[in-house]
Amino acid sequence: MVMRYRVLGGTGIRVSAYCLGTMMFGSIGNADRADSTRIIHAALDQGINFVDTADMYSAGESEEIVGQALQGRRDDIVLATKFHFPMGDDPNSGGNSRRWIMRAVEDSLRRLRTDWIDLYQVHRPDETTDIEETLSALTDLQRAGKIRAFGTSTFPAEQIAEAQYVAQRRGLARFRTEQPPYSLLARGIERSVLPACQRYGMGVLTWSPLAAGFLSGRYRQGQPIDMSTGRAALQGYLYDPASPETAAKLAAVEQFAALADGLGCSLPELALAFTVAHPAVTS
Repeated sequence: MVMRYRVLGGTGIRVSAYCLGTMMFGSIGNADRADSTRIIHAALDQGINFVDTADMYSAGESEEIVGQALQGRRDDIVLATKFHFPMGDDPNSGGNSRRWIMRAVEDSLRRLRTDWIDLYQVHRPDETTDIEETLSALTDLQRAGKIRAFGTSTFPAEQIAEAQYVAQRRGLARFRTEQPPYSLLARGIERSVLPACQRYGMGVLTWSPLAAGFLSGRYRQGQPIDMSTGRAALQGYLYDPASPETAAKLAAVEQFAALADGLGCSLPELALAFTVAHPAVTS
C-alpha cells in the first residue's frame, strides 16, 4: 500500500490520509498494552504518521500507551490529543476554561512522554466558557511551544464560524481543524460542517468512519450481536437488536456489503474510501 499524505488545515504539517485512532486502547477496550503497542507499530510501519488520542480515553491510559509506543519514533509522528471531559471529581477538572486547559495539557504531555503536542483539540463545546477564553489559552500554549496547532471535535457549524470570527477580531490564533463523526451511515455534516471547514481552510479528521463497527463486517443482518465485548459492551444502546434504528443500519450494511463485493473490495475498505474521498476531509 502506498500511503498518501495531505496538508493539515493550512498548517504545513503533512499527515497520512489515514489516522490511527486509539479510543479503544486501555481498560475500556483492549486492556492488553502489548497488543495495543503492536497495533501502533504496525500502523507506523505501513506509513501512517498520524496518531489521535484523548485524555479521557480509559482515564488517561490510552495516552500512556501511545506515549510508550512512540518512544524513539516521536519526531516522525504527528501526535493529536484532546481535552474537555471530566478527569476527576473536582468540578473544575474538565471543560474548556483556561484554568483547566493549562493543567490538562501538562497532564497529557506527561502521559504522552513528550515535550509538545502537534494538534491539541477541544473534545466538545462548553456552553459555560466564552470561546475567547478558550482561544486565548490555546494561543498562549502555541506561543509557548507546548502545542503546534489546535482544533475542535464535534462542533456545530455555527460555533466553528463564531470561533473563526472571534479569533480574527481579537488577534488570536484560530482553530485549524475539526474532528466530526462521518461515515456511510452518518452523513449529516455534509450539510453545514464540511462546507464551513472548507470556507475557513480547516483540516478535517473524521471519527467513526466504520460507524461504531457497523461497517466493519462484524455486525450483519440475521446474526446475533455479542453485547459483551467491544463497542457493544461500552455503548449497548447503539446495538439494541429491538431498535428500529439498529434494524435500519443492518439493512443498509447488507446493501453496502453487496456493493463492496461488486467492486471487489471489503466493506471496511469501501467505508474508508468513502470518507477520505470527500474534498473537505484530510484524514
